[in-house]
Amino acid sequence: MSEISRRSFLQRSAVAALGLTVVPNTVLGKSWGHTAPTDKMNIAGVGIGGMGNANLGNMTSENIVALCDVDWKYAAKGGFARCPEAKKYKDYRVMFDEMGDSIDGVLVATADHTHAIITAQAITMGKHVYCQKPLTHTVYESRLLTKLADKYKVATQMGNQGASGSGVRQVCDWIWNGEIGEVTKVEAFTDRPIWPQGLNKPEGKVKVPKELDWELFLGPAKQRDYNPIYHPWNWRGWWDFGTGALGDMACHILHPVFKGLKLGYPTRVQASSTKLLADCAPSAQKVKLVFPARDNMPKVAMPEVEVWWYDGGIKPELPAGWPVGKNPNDSGGGVIFYGTKDILICGCYGVNPWLLSGRKPNSPKTQREVKVSHEQDWIRACKESAANRVKTTSDFSEAGPFNEMVVMGVLATRLQNLNRELLWDGQNMQFTNIKDNDEIKVMISDDFHVVNGDPKFDTKWSEPFNAKAFAAELIKHNYRDGWSLPEMPK
Repeated sequence: MSEISRRSFLQRSAVAALGLTVVPNTVLGKSWGHTAPTDKMNIAGVGIGGMGNANLGNMTSENIVALCDVDWKYAAKGGFARCPEAKKYKDYRVMFDEMGDSIDGVLVATADHTHAIITAQAITMGKHVYCQKPLTHTVYESRLLTKLADKYKVATQMGNQGASGSGVRQVCDWIWNGEIGEVTKVEAFTDRPIWPQGLNKPEGKVKVPKELDWELFLGPAKQRDYNPIYHPWNWRGWWDFGTGALGDMACHILHPVFKGLKLGYPTRVQASSTKLLADCAPSAQKVKLVFPARDNMPKVAMPEVEVWWYDGGIKPELPAGWPVGKNPNDSGGGVIFYGTKDILICGCYGVNPWLLSGRKPNSPKTQREVKVSHEQDWIRACKESAANRVKTTSDFSEAGPFNEMVVMGVLATRLQNLNRELLWDGQNMQFTNIKDNDEIKVMISDDFHVVNGDPKFDTKWSEPFNAKAFAAELIKHNYRDGWSLPEMPK
């Protein structure tokens, strides 16, 4: 029996013998991976200059014992200032080595491309994890974190805070009660990006600021020279580090869609966009994901459904009967569910749901009400025993499969030059209609100049290369030497 299994067995046996839902530390001790509600957690934060700092603000009920950021100038205005007593690090691996035994939970709020590698190590150490959205950079990483969290029985939460809000619960209640009928089409959009996209890769070298460890920022990503257009914040628009407007906001906007319609893996995907470059996300894109029929619910069927995504200023057409002058953008975006009985609309984070008919159904409540912050819901779950834990509102068992949906949109965009609808085998994480000898080209740069009054266009394309290998790398990244993930649990 493995050490983890032995401990899990003994812990559950002790709980059963004592007849307790929560066992005090005096009985089991913190080494059992359980913190009593009367005790404070010891939390470490990784990536605490931006959104991580805001997350820490909702975790200060606990002990913030260690903070890690590759840019100490950026972090000085964030988490370092908020939690001056915490021990400071640049390399999370050093922090885990030195502080691992005294840490109960880890906040991960780094650039997208390092979410998985930090989170996976924390989970395998038996630490509870709160990870910012998007959960991961790739489909494979999402699947891995889903399985690791299940194997190690830790409390998890993705940072899509709308999941803890009343709007998402209301959307689900109405759909599951049959208030809008069967849904076969959903359209969603965001007003992002609000950072630069559609850019050529910068040329030349720029001196790395002394406060920044650029090699640690790169982490598992391929080597490239530092440029201030990448960091801080603007990394979201660059494929090696971020997932563009879709990855940033779909975790907020599409969550009521995924949850309310009980979606799983899509079977078909297709996308189009403005100028698609090899290194940078496009300025605007449109993505279609098709999901097969799911098991019917007691009051409503779940037929095949098309989910459409728009960003960069593109919005869906408004349905007939839309209130004149009403802006569909609510808090950064919006969702339109087309049902056979009615049309349901909500904003980003699932806020302010309403029906186009004007009805206000009194549907039964189907979900746990959350009266604390998204972060505090995670802390609550961390303090409950694994055997009796009430899952958080964006536990990795849901957030992992949901994030696969989000990054599938990125895959569809980056593979659009294959000029076909792509067929997806979700179980095996592969496209079934990309042939072994299919080739694809990508645009490397696109410049425009006026020379002596005449327009001069200079567009550079790559040589054709194998599309199947390219798709495989997008599904599961080949990490740089020295960086690796744990094995996928069976």
